[in-house]
Amino acid sequence: MRVLVTGGAGFLGSHLCDRLLEEGNEVICLDNLFTGRKQNIAHLFNNPFFEFVRHDVIDPFKIEVDQIYNLACPASPPQYQFNPIKTTKTSVMGAINCLGLAKRVKARIFQASTSEVYGDPLEHPQREDYRGHVNPIGFRACYDEGKRCAETLFFDYHRQNGVDIRIVRIFNTYGPRMLADDGRVVSNFIVQALKGADITMYGDGEQTRSFCFYTDLIEGFLRLMNQDEITGPVNIGNPGEFSMKELADLILKITGSKSKIVYQPLPADDPTQRKPDISLAKEKLGWEPKVPLEEGLKETIGYFKSELGL
Repeated sequence: MRVLVTGGAGFLGSHLCDRLLEEGNEVICLDNLFTGRKQNIAHLFNNPFFEFVRHDVIDPFKIEVDQIYNLACPASPPQYQFNPIKTTKTSVMGAINCLGLAKRVKARIFQASTSEVYGDPLEHPQREDYRGHVNPIGFRACYDEGKRCAETLFFDYHRQNGVDIRIVRIFNTYGPRMLADDGRVVSNFIVQALKGADITMYGDGEQTRSFCFYTDLIEGFLRLMNQDEITGPVNIGNPGEFSMKELADLILKITGSKSKIVYQPLPADDPTQRKPDISLAKEKLGWEPKVPLEEGLKETIGYFKSELGL
């Protein structure tokens, strides 16, 4: 098939491009390179079935494709808070442009949504039918509400225009090609540990996240996209729950770092708990994560050592 991946030069988008090409597809990667990097896709430039287009999804575009994966949007708080209006426009106008294209060319379209639609959840773990606890005027709202609005648009295009949609809600994901300075907790802790700098712990370190290795996540994407039973939304993430303190201790153990943990105040609206209920993914997609946290962290730490020239 001919497949468009918006945000295809980013951390997850570039891995998705790799996997789609491995499976014999023709891939068009569209990215404005705000958080994406040419280095992530440079190894594909000589592939005759790969094409890179530098373009921003908030501006309309016309491409003939069979499938669309919409991954375009900064995903870490420092990046999406850098220009919150642009972040909301990327989620909302990007969704409108992608959906308009899907409607015209009759392509199946996939939306990379997020566990942030659940906000700071009052239910634990989070099921897809939980409607969330989001602050619509907070510092994280540009991302949270942008993604919630994108889901709304997807379902309205589906109901009103018959567009063939799939929606995934991504929980914390990590792995090679994350940006060293992207502000996500895994990359922060690893880079600080490798440099021997203090590890910055926000809050008391007892808040929890669930960490899914990128290979597991991409497998979940493809299984959802290439089945005909459900549209989603479907939670894709690892239900193994770890506190921030446990994550820091594990990274210190693997790296052998002597870094000390220093505590800072918790940022506004930072969720205290996040863990997916993946019953739907197991039942409908036969999917569950396979890579244990320690194994995935070792590969990710190896990548950052290379990136930092250590």
